[in-house]
Amino acid sequence: MAKLRADEIRAMKPEERAKKLRELREEYIREMGMAAMGGAPVNPGRIKTVRRDIARLLTIMHEEGEI
Repeated sequence: MAKLRADEIRAMKPEERAKKLRELREEYIREMGMAAMGGAPVNPGRIKTVRRDIARLLTIMHEEGEI
């Protein structure tokens, strides 16, 4: 899964952004859970990428007045 770009996020409808945010938060929780239990993540850099995608989504949602 590639990182989200700002222009891709801006092109989404508000409902799509909310859905994507939920998906990313669920993925982040799964990845952090695996790391906390001592399991080796499939992609170690994925946690950082997911965290930044969440922040990028939230920033644009604030700019658009959705939150």
